[in-house]
Amino acid sequence: MSTPAISLKDVDISYGNTKVVHDVTFDVATGESFALVGESGSGKSTVLKAIAGLAPAWIGEISVLGKPRGHGTDRDFSESCQMVFQDPYASLHPRKTIDAVLSEPLAVHGIGKRSARVLEMLAAVGLDQRFRFRFPHQLSGGQRQRVAIARALMLEPKVMLLDEPTSALDVSVQAEILNLLKRLRREQGLTYLMVTHNLPVVSFMCDRMAVMNKGRIVEIAPKTALYDGSFSNPYTRDLYAASGSNPDSNPARVAASNMKDSQ
Repeated sequence: MSTPAISLKDVDISYGNTKVVHDVTFDVATGESFALVGESGSGKSTVLKAIAGLAPAWIGEISVLGKPRGHGTDRDFSESCQMVFQDPYASLHPRKTIDAVLSEPLAVHGIGKRSARVLEMLAAVGLDQRFRFRFPHQLSGGQRQRVAIARALMLEPKVMLLDEPTSALDVSVQAEILNLLKRLRREQGLTYLMVTHNLPVVSFMCDRMAVMNKGRIVEIAPKTALYDGSFSNPYTRDLYAASGSNPDSNPARVAASNMKDSQ
């Protein structure tokens, strides 16, 4: 049996004296796209932050690509795993050009041929070189998120943590970013762990999902459950019903339609 790309076992996460995540256990296979879903405050983004080293007060076991994860930031870890945040307006430095934003990870890690790598990653996310020396405020929200994805890919990681990567964008732009992420996963052999509250996005992007409620995983299910409703936990069934029981609704439907049109 191959080593999971991401593995969590009995993970508790606290802020101060308040425990917000309890006994979280799941594995993500290499090359899989796995979702953490649930309502706001369920703890799903906190799990991503713990994996990324941004939620230091946790206990349990976390490993990425077979290597145990320590607390805090880790230089080696950042070469294998990167995170894309929810808000492209806040995740990019407003006073740095796109060139500077994309070059910074290479400079920190002492990697050369930065100019060529910047151009390569801009092309990979669908931005031409005229964007290279612009500032974030000169880009649209969708363009900013493309830059954020390019920045995450600069060190050629194999694992990507995606924290609601399209929720700050309008529906048509969400569809574009979802298609981009799906293509990048296929082309670069990426493993995704995606946080979302949008079940249709799960049906389009992911293979399996873990449903969180009040800091606990209540069910792990395949995405096929979104089509046949075969969930076992009452909370998950309620979440499914509240979503309209339509896994093909926007923005996933738009993304799927756009993908078919491009083929």
